Amino acid sequence: MLDKIQMQLLSEVADLHGVPEGAYNIRANGEKAARNTTANIDIITKEDKSGIDIKIKPGTKNESVHIPVVLSKSGIKETVYNDFYIGDDCDVIIVAGCGIDNCGTQDSQHDGVHRFFVGKNSKIKYVEKHYGGGDGTGKRILNPVTEVYQEENSYVEMEMVQIKGVDSTVRTTKAELAAGATMIVRERLMTHGEQSATSVYEVQLNGEGSSTDVISRSVAKDNSEQIFEAAIIGNTKCSGHAECDAIIMDNAHVVAVPKLDAKNVDAALIHEAAIGKIAGDQLIKLMSLGLTEAEAEEQIIGGFLR
Repeated sequence: MLDKIQMQLLSEVADLHGVPEGAYNIRANGEKAARNTTANIDIITKEDKSGIDIKIKPGTKNESVHIPVVLSKSGIKETVYNDFYIGDDCDVIIVAGCGIDNCGTQDSQHDGVHRFFVGKNSKIKYVEKHYGGGDGTGKRILNPVTEVYQEENSYVEMEMVQIKGVDSTVRTTKAELAAGATMIVRERLMTHGEQSATSVYEVQLNGEGSSTDVISRSVAKDNSEQIFEAAIIGNTKCSGHAECDAIIMDNAHVVAVPKLDAKNVDAALIHEAAIGKIAGDQLIKLMSLGLTEAEAEEQIIGGFLR
């Protein structure tokens, strides 16, 4: 049974206000808290290490699986390995994410390693949200690793969100795409205080006609630091686009590192990056409508990260 704090964390990272429909596996403080499978989606505990296998039958459509993690005890450090096997011709939504509420003095850390094996002609939407709370001095640390292996004509859309409370994170995503496969990534990130966040993306476009679009929008406040690295490798006729758009405030530090590697004359690769402060005319316009400077900044950041 989940307590009030754990339910609040579930609301933040998975938009859950009760038991979800469909398949789910809820992990709380290092232990399985709840699980449900369906006729088309099976969830199996790994025998050799901590984690689960999620097996989705070919042809499964209009179904979802939730696998959120919540930590509400200080001092927990864990690494969990989750593998997703998505059959051919599927159309499913996968919701993950981790919330840490640390009211103690010890660091709490969750490192999740997710691998996706996406079958031919399948479409998945993957949502991963990270959140930190609690008034303790212990850090909230999250280091997710995501690997995506897409077969022919598959489509993967990833929504990667971290808006509040995570002290340190290194987010690593690697993908390999076969012919006709598409991968779309939308990252939204905000850091404040002394927080640090590193995002690393590497997409291998191996099959003819494969494509990717990786876009990060971030806000860095106070003394926080962000590093964004995006590498797109075009090994055949393909198209790739990466974009980093960041707002920098106060004494923050933001780095954007692009890498385009074309190994074929028909590889069309583009990278864009923009880092800057909030435009003064935007602030003045909103303040003329009666908002304080802080309220105006909040409105602009909210719209930017939406």
